[in-house]
Amino acid sequence: MEIHIIDLSIFVFYLLFMLGVGFYFMRKNKSEEDYYVGGRNMSAGHIGLSVVATDVGGGFSIGLGGLGFTMGLAGSWMLFTGLIGAWLSAVLLIPKIYPDARKYKFLTFPQSLAFNYNTKVALVAGIISLIGYIGFTSSQILAGAKLASATFPSLSISNAVLVMGVIAVAYTVVGGIKAVIYTDTIQWIILMLGLIGIGIPMGYTHIGGWQAIKEILPSEFLSLSNISFVQFFNWIITIVPIWFVGMTLYQRIYASRDEKTAKKAWYIAGLFEWPIMAFMGILLGLFARVAFEQGMFSVVGYPSNGSIDAELGLPLLLRSILPVGLMGLMMSAYFSAIMSTADSCLMAASGNLSTDIFGFFKKESAANTVKNSQFITLLIGVFAVLLATNMQNVLELMLYSYAFMVSGLLVPVAASLILKKPSSLAAMISMIVGGSFTLSIIILNLELPFGLDANFFGILSSLISFIIVQYYSNLNAIKSEV
Repeated sequence: MEIHIIDLSIFVFYLLFMLGVGFYFMRKNKSEEDYYVGGRNMSAGHIGLSVVATDVGGGFSIGLGGLGFTMGLAGSWMLFTGLIGAWLSAVLLIPKIYPDARKYKFLTFPQSLAFNYNTKVALVAGIISLIGYIGFTSSQILAGAKLASATFPSLSISNAVLVMGVIAVAYTVVGGIKAVIYTDTIQWIILMLGLIGIGIPMGYTHIGGWQAIKEILPSEFLSLSNISFVQFFNWIITIVPIWFVGMTLYQRIYASRDEKTAKKAWYIAGLFEWPIMAFMGILLGLFARVAFEQGMFSVVGYPSNGSIDAELGLPLLLRSILPVGLMGLMMSAYFSAIMSTADSCLMAASGNLSTDIFGFFKKESAANTVKNSQFITLLIGVFAVLLATNMQNVLELMLYSYAFMVSGLLVPVAASLILKKPSSLAAMISMIVGGSFTLSIIILNLELPFGLDANFFGILSSLISFIIVQYYSNLNAIKSEV
């Protein structure tokens, strides 16, 4: 079943509109501050919707649908960790970092660490954040490619990666953070309307409603307890801390017009994550599982007695049930979710490279900052597309990118919030130990005890190394005073 010209036209119009918004804001970017933190005058509504759009994104549209396909309603607990993280950071993090960020004109997350430690710590943090966000950008491009490939049968995933990459990178390069935040708002509204008005009701009807769900799916699919403690714990230690170390989130804190606005935006984002978006994504993935078991995907090469990539279930469901016109609208809704995360992650990586890494070695000319920032964004985008061509699983890549950043950066951030005089050396060593330990576990594919995530051991190694170095630093400080 080829996509109809009407659906294709709607989808192309949507993409051109988003690119148009990017070009509109390109003309309004007069400085690096405009490009990366939107002039520090954004409202809570725009910031809140942009935060949840960024955090959920492709993981929601593809990865969360895959969880609903494989485990049912209990997969919604993944985004419950997002609510916990958002509200904790609103209470603990924003009041601590916003005043300094406003006073000293911070553009990036590592600049906050430079304030509490030193510029070398910020450099290492910038490198770790850059690596993590390049991986996360790639995962979003791959999410879009999977969706496009499942919808356009003649388009391979490799070619779809290139198509999605060009669109996402071009749109992000030209617009800066204002374009990202405003289009995130538009994209989130499109997604909400698409899910509530089209995807969920039509999916529910086509599979045969509640009766079909009960007859076809195992009872555990309809239980919120269909999850192990280890799985939930792994999500907590991987996702909750990202709210304290995520560059995309710091950029939005800095872009808020005041501290109260930033906190309000974070509370809004938490509620949208869970229960609203969590159950929407899981339900559609669950509907896709029912449709697969019913043989609905047989005509496109996925018979019910065969195997299927769980992350393809959701796009195949949409392709199977949506009539001409609505298909184009729903495709636009899902690409909205993906692009709203891809653009933010690309902006974060660009800020890390431009400000934290290049800025450490050489101060850029103020007259060329925006143009240089756009060029840096383009280079990172191209690299992210190349990386995406070698990846297979969207959710796995997302969680690995999260894990790498969290393992290296969580402990130094927590120490800066708790300790009066945290050691810069302790921060530096804990970042290197935590990040590299987690990455080594992932690359070597080591079997870990109790099924725990590599992130747990990375954070633990980071914490131990920080405590040891901090202890000896305090000891030396006492001796020097004596």
